[in-house]
Amino acid sequence: MTTSIRATALEPDPSFDTAHTLGLLGRMGRQMPVYGLPVLTIGLIVLFSILLPQSFPTLFNLRSILSDKSVIALLALAATIPMMTGKIDLTVGYGIVLWHILAISLQTQFGLSWPAAVAVVLLCGALFGVLNGVLVEQAQIDSFIATLGTGTVLYAIAMWHSGGRQVIGSLPDGFVNIAGADLFGLPVTAFYVMALAVVLWLVSEHTPIGRAFYVIGSNPKAAVLNGIPLQKCVMGAFVASGTLSAFAGVVLASRLQIGQAGVGLEFLLPALVGAFLGSTTIRPGRVNIWGTLVGVAILAVGISGIQQFGGAFFVEPLFNGITLLVSIGIAGYAQRKRGQSIKRRIAEQQIASHPATGAPKLPAES
Repeated sequence: MTTSIRATALEPDPSFDTAHTLGLLGRMGRQMPVYGLPVLTIGLIVLFSILLPQSFPTLFNLRSILSDKSVIALLALAATIPMMTGKIDLTVGYGIVLWHILAISLQTQFGLSWPAAVAVVLLCGALFGVLNGVLVEQAQIDSFIATLGTGTVLYAIAMWHSGGRQVIGSLPDGFVNIAGADLFGLPVTAFYVMALAVVLWLVSEHTPIGRAFYVIGSNPKAAVLNGIPLQKCVMGAFVASGTLSAFAGVVLASRLQIGQAGVGLEFLLPALVGAFLGSTTIRPGRVNIWGTLVGVAILAVGISGIQQFGGAFFVEPLFNGITLLVSIGIAGYAQRKRGQSIKRRIAEQQIASHPATGAPKLPAES
């Protein structure tokens, strides 16, 4: 049982193990699912740099991309955490509407200091993560339905709290600098994304809790049989997702310096697209942190290049929607191929364990 769990949930596709026995084209074919998306991202950067030499390969454009897409990257990382356990969290898109309004209103209307306001928002995000976990694990509601419901409630609370109007007021420099400061000439928000990505990568790939998440996502029943506390892990994933999405709301509030209920929902689709694309690269067949960042990067580069070519206002949602459909298709194909290669490896191991007959003996043969 333990071996099958490691094969399906925790290890790279075993079909890559024999890549060294293939020719150059064979090895390249084996590696394309792993590195195809990063190579495509680099290719797009080179292409747009050649076609748009005056605007695309500039520090101004780099700063613009990093600043604009940092919130989406944070939400994509938040969405990735529950996906490791086989769940989905739609509140990453709905919740940010309330979180960024609350971060401003707590300071301008209720007189809280900015550190206290940030702490309250993060706590609220964690509590809604607990609620999502309870609905999914205790009430046994499908995660898509549960988080769609709680997300809609969050959006309604944001509309009620703001009265449908902009929330504005004087904000302290410390809060504004959360997203407005620079580090080494680049927006500080990009360093938030990288630091959180490193932490999440270390936890997901090199700690027992991370391996437990992947086992749960691969085979929940086997996880329970192996003593993994399934409910606690899934609830923990939702709490982490809720807290990280609340932090994204704080960053958005610091960047915009106003709160409005019409801002935030447009981040849901690209965040999910980035997470789904992440399951098609680096470690094909499962969501992973670096894959998610690559997914967000290719969206950012593609949309930036198209817009600089004079793309219409509807290009971004169209690009995101098509990319989501393609990424889900590729992810499904990668999972099927992964399953086939694992079954093939198990069959080969069974044959190797019975060299005399070439196949495992059946009960009737003994």
